[in-house]
Amino acid sequence: MSLSALFSHDIIVWVILPILIFIGGLTYVSFGTLRIIFVARGKRLLSTLLGFIEVSIWLIAISQIMTNVSNIAAYLAYAAGFAAGNYVGILIEEKMAIGNLVVRIILTESDEGLKNKLAADGFGVTVVDAEGVHGKVKMIFTVVRRKDLGKVERIIKESHSSAFYSVEDARHVVEGVFPKLKTPK
Repeated sequence: MSLSALFSHDIIVWVILPILIFIGGLTYVSFGTLRIIFVARGKRLLSTLLGFIEVSIWLIAISQIMTNVSNIAAYLAYAAGFAAGNYVGILIEEKMAIGNLVVRIILTESDEGLKNKLAADGFGVTVVDAEGVHGKVKMIFTVVRRKDLGKVERIIKESHSSAFYSVEDARHVVEGVFPKLKTPK
């Protein structure tokens, strides 16, 4: 097979172009997913930069689809790249673990063990007496870095395996008590 036959017009239009469109869709939607997350967290500069890159890639991909209107493979590649981009964008954001979370733990029994374990691991803890449907409860609040959520959940499960807790994003945190960051050696 000659090199010119390998790169014939049909190979480019029906194979290479759809692959490039898939990669473009995956990339631009991943950036878009991250951009939306950063907008929600108030990261203006980063979300603006990602928006610029996202739209630039989208324009290139759409222009290629419109140039090759009869190419169903390009449409399918775009749809597949769009779907995959959502998934990949969320995975990237989870791995980056940027931001802080509020963990709210509600206990119907003593809170001292859990409170002490969280504090011993460097987490700030606030305990509030409250009233639930079935009587008095203790509410424990802690604000943690996203990357520390797994550690906090393990402490909760070890201390009170049936504890009710919820986790939500904290858009802005000032001061607080957090575990010391490990310094690279």
